[in-house]
Amino acid sequence: MMKKPHIIILNPDEMRWDSMGHSGNPAAQTPYLDYLAREEAVSFGRAYCQNPVCVPSRCSFFTGLYPHTRGHRTMQYLLHEDEPTLFSELKDAGYYVWMNARNDLLAGQIPGLEKRHADEIFYYDRTESQNGGNQRKKREKEENPYPYSHFEGLTEEKEDKDWRDTKAACNFIRKCSEAEKPICLFLGWLNPHPPYQVEEPYFSAIDRNMIPPRIKYEETEGKSRMIHRLHELAGMDKYSEEQWREMRAVYLAQCSKVDAMIRMVCETLKEVGMYDDSAIFILSDHGDFCGDYGLPEKAQNTFEDCLTRVPLLIKPHKEVPVDAGISMGLAELVDFYATVMDLSGVEPAHDHFGRSLRPILLDRSASVRDYVCCEGGRLPGENQCDEWHASNKGKGPSKEDPYWPKKTAQLDAQAHEKGTMIFDGKYKYVHRMSGNDELYDLELDPGEKTNLFGRKTFSCHVMRLREWMLDWYQRTCDTVPRAYDSRVTEEGIWTVVRNMCPPDMEETVRAYIRKESPGIVDAVMYTLGLTRKNQ
Repeated sequence: MMKKPHIIILNPDEMRWDSMGHSGNPAAQTPYLDYLAREEAVSFGRAYCQNPVCVPSRCSFFTGLYPHTRGHRTMQYLLHEDEPTLFSELKDAGYYVWMNARNDLLAGQIPGLEKRHADEIFYYDRTESQNGGNQRKKREKEENPYPYSHFEGLTEEKEDKDWRDTKAACNFIRKCSEAEKPICLFLGWLNPHPPYQVEEPYFSAIDRNMIPPRIKYEETEGKSRMIHRLHELAGMDKYSEEQWREMRAVYLAQCSKVDAMIRMVCETLKEVGMYDDSAIFILSDHGDFCGDYGLPEKAQNTFEDCLTRVPLLIKPHKEVPVDAGISMGLAELVDFYATVMDLSGVEPAHDHFGRSLRPILLDRSASVRDYVCCEGGRLPGENQCDEWHASNKGKGPSKEDPYWPKKTAQLDAQAHEKGTMIFDGKYKYVHRMSGNDELYDLELDPGEKTNLFGRKTFSCHVMRLREWMLDWYQRTCDTVPRAYDSRVTEEGIWTVVRNMCPPDMEETVRAYIRKESPGIVDAVMYTLGLTRKNQ
């Protein structure tokens, strides 16, 4: 029997596809990711997340389900006891699961839920942490005229939470190098999530003169109401091009730091002889505006490539041949789940919608999808779905909250309305409940500056993509559990069979009913069989 591969999952937060050297960014400094994409892995150049914010995206790609399938389309609704994940299924199959405490996946109020999904969790010392767990020293700052920029720049701290978690992961790898069980290691990083800040040597590694130009808000036509509301509330109209360039440089420096941490993990695997037996998955949950459209950070129901197109690199274990390089076939992050289960040889315990990317690992010209989808937003009145009502016990965020613009924009039900994106490799169509739809030709307009929706020339593409979207929703609107429910209670079944049950067999029959939860016909046949044996 072939030994199961180790599964190594490295998950930066908020990293765009175009933040890497091999994606064509001349300012990016990601030598190790570029090496992997050239020599040992497939880098999926058109991989798309299924929701452009953290929790819904992770709930999707760790289960292979879409955000709408079970309602995981908000930052406040995480996975519960009855929902299996990649981790719980690998654990049940004999994997030893280690993860750091970067969650955004499992409901924290449920006691012991994490033990269902992991054998070991590394918790950093929260007494040293600030700002939501990002371990950094607060610096004395002058009053910031742009409090919602999320920009902090150079930090003097040399070892933050991400570095500590990475070193803990490497120590775990060394500890279990001789273990018989295969391991599943999940390392979720905060970087390059805002605040935009980084230490040396990464800060100075980015050549500011090589930063690609951003997509300017004033150059766009027909963007979503959410984009306009965020732009209005963030108040960054007078942010200079030099300031935007510096923000983008620091963001790329954070990505360079991620690259260094990836190298550290991979070198540790090599050091202990586990690298060849490891399938390594590197993916981000979503991207970041980082100055595009005049905005920092992200939004929950806009679907520009800077938010939805993300890094996904897969280096398989030695038994799986790999056609290393960049694949431009369409992929979704739900396919990550399917590929992990495929390469590990573990049968999924629930129905899902991911497609294994193994065919593309073998041949980069192969394809597994005709289109990709992403979704977000809420219905009017769904206050449990916006971040404003989730702040300050329903009283909303204070203006000192750096996320005040995003949370406040979500009070506008039309801006935060449900939207769904479908992309076929050329045309990206966004359907919104109000009818304020969007259509972009990404071959001619990769910056998604000009909304073509409503132009008669393109109506045939809108109709085609709408039909595909309807088919997609119909196929993925729900999943039926594999376990059967009994239509009758135990006592109800006993009532039917008790008159045919010999008195001395009552406990045997009741035990059968409790254990097997049979239908009435099966219970009758079982009881009659016992009766005949006693005659």
